[in-house]
Amino acid sequence: MISTDYVRAMAAYNRWQNGSLYGAAGAISDAERKRGRGAFFGSIHGTLSHILWGDQIWLSRFGAASPPALPAIAESPELHAGWDDLTAARDACDGVIAAWAEDLDPAWLDGELTFTSAALKREFSKPIWLLVAHLFNHQTHHRGQVHAMLTAAGARPDDTDIPFMPS
Repeated sequence: MISTDYVRAMAAYNRWQNGSLYGAAGAISDAERKRGRGAFFGSIHGTLSHILWGDQIWLSRFGAASPPALPAIAESPELHAGWDDLTAARDACDGVIAAWAEDLDPAWLDGELTFTSAALKREFSKPIWLLVAHLFNHQTHHRGQVHAMLTAAGARPDDTDIPFMPS
């Protein structure tokens, strides 16, 4: 089981890491951001777009936001074609995550959520605390991929270790 303190800490970690990755990605060319690098979602831009898409899907299931404009996971790398649009949408979503985490009712985490996965075309019911942990785990997984691609492109994002997060 997770607590609201965990959710708030992870929301802060999310914002810190996105600031680092978007800052590093903004320092390289658009062509470098969109260059295919063999990642599951292709490029730095595509993977960052997918992370945002995943956040929007989960936040919509949690009742905290609208679902993304593109409904299919396969379309997620194209959620925002332009860098400025992607950056603005990421910043807005990070604000939603922070506000949602701040207002979270601890009792809600004890519940169960039923949702339909469009990717698997079936319904699931899972403990909410597990799905919230997955939201943050999904971000961290794909941000690790972006960090590696940025480093390979010569950019220098911040360290990713939670203990080194500025307070």
